[in-house]
Amino acid sequence: MRFARQREADRTATAEDYVELIADLLREEGEARAVELARRMGVSQATVTATVGRLQRDGLVETKPYRGLFLTDAGRAMAEAAKARHDLVVRFLIAVGLDAETAEQDAEGLEHHASEKALVAFARFVAKAETDRA
Repeated sequence: MRFARQREADRTATAEDYVELIADLLREEGEARAVELARRMGVSQATVTATVGRLQRDGLVETKPYRGLFLTDAGRAMAEAAKARHDLVVRFLIAVGLDAETAEQDAEGLEHHASEKALVAFARFVAKAETDRA
């Protein structure tokens, strides 16, 4: 069971990373292109093409000829949830004493593998730490 959960978390992590990056590119640059995904993710164009194809089949991404990649409503929801979870994990890591740069780096892996119970505990800890600091 534990290994199956890990494999599913890895698949979900990839989808979340892609939709989050697509959302960032759309917001920052007005477009998301496969070549830019490959560059930022540090993977080949072929890897991006295969992953985007899976995201399309899963109903998270749409492609438009000569216009790049777009998120569906489901893709936008996944991107927003992934960003919120990432931000929570960063805030938690900073609250327990990590510097901001390390917290950002470490959150990239932790955000996808923390259970809902852990995230609730992180949120509770962060809320108390931020209240105590104020």
